[in-house]
Amino acid sequence: MESASVQPAAPAKKVNPILKFFNYFLGSTPAKKRSVPRILLLIVVLLACVAAAVLGYRWAFVKAEPKYVTALVERGDVENDIVAAGVIQPLSYVDVGAQTSGLLKSLKVARGDKVVKGQILAEIDPILASTALASAQAGREDLTAQRNVKQAQLMLAKLEKIRNDKLLKAGEVSVEDRDITKSAYDAAMSTVNSLTAQILVTKAAVDAAQADLGYTNISAPIAGEVVSITTLEGQTINDKAQAPTILRIANLDTITVWAQVSEADIVNAKVGQDVYFTILGTPQRRWTGKVRQILPTPELINNVVFYDVLFDVANQDRVLKIQMTAQVFIVQAQAKNVLLIPVAAIGNTSSKSAILVRVLKPNGAVESRAVTIGVKSEIMAEVTEGLHEKEQIILSEIKPKGRAKNALSGQRGP
Repeated sequence: MESASVQPAAPAKKVNPILKFFNYFLGSTPAKKRSVPRILLLIVVLLACVAAAVLGYRWAFVKAEPKYVTALVERGDVENDIVAAGVIQPLSYVDVGAQTSGLLKSLKVARGDKVVKGQILAEIDPILASTALASAQAGREDLTAQRNVKQAQLMLAKLEKIRNDKLLKAGEVSVEDRDITKSAYDAAMSTVNSLTAQILVTKAAVDAAQADLGYTNISAPIAGEVVSITTLEGQTINDKAQAPTILRIANLDTITVWAQVSEADIVNAKVGQDVYFTILGTPQRRWTGKVRQILPTPELINNVVFYDVLFDVANQDRVLKIQMTAQVFIVQAQAKNVLLIPVAAIGNTSSKSAILVRVLKPNGAVESRAVTIGVKSEIMAEVTEGLHEKEQIILSEIKPKGRAKNALSGQRGP
């Protein structure tokens, strides 16, 4: 039996992957079996490689063109305002109180009622006032009766004194008798004078009691609207403890806005300046007025000093209500139909002239130009010199994401 010999396997031939790739498209497949799509695929791959190489070169060596955030120079209106928060209050009001004590018997008005001057608003039970008046009148009548008696006695003492004076001259009575009659006359006169003074006191008490009785009917001191009621029917009023308030009447035809201006802005506020405000319910509507008064005493709110600036506004349609919040604008300066640019283009400079701005020309060039600024608000600024309408000014520059590569050092540029 012959033994079979085992031949060692030939080593695998290494194939270059690049050659394999090209052979796949050009060499390894017979010409008749080559497909046109494979040739086209090769062309596409080559074109993609070229495009990637070009883009890579541009990214690495070609500096990207800068991009800018711009704004047009346009016409419009601008204001420089002091902005403050305000509260609406009535221009005039009166707290109507009671000038006598007693039970509030009836309240003849309600909140929101319009009243005229002299109209009866409430009535206090008149029993106490009537009793006091009757007592004062009785005391006056009693003193008057006593004085009448003393006046009769005075008349008798006077006659006796006159008679004894004559008899003393004739020597028919003694000096002692004359002195007794004179003393009786003087005493009677003093008693009459004392009673007369007491009657005057009781007369004053009667007048006071009559006034208290009149105070039981409380009338309106001014025309207006009842805005609050603090005492209700059935409550007892004691005018001796404190001045009791029953209700408040306010004239709402004209209201006053109390604007709180910070100490940083109050130096720029002046009496007579134009001012306007809006309210939350109708932010599109403006009410205008002029600063009437700046109160000298400050108010400390959350460790910030504020001063009250007051101005008046007509309120015939009654849209404005007490305690409404107002957004107040005190006009410092204003300009209409002027060239405007955003404040961002000039920064926070306080200068008005020779301010440099960058202008983007139609051809893409950037030009630095000096301008003069007029009225400036928080957002827009008036340009009086240096720019023309519809020119583009540069607000900021957008840096490209790519970085140019330094060909010598291989480092990325800034």
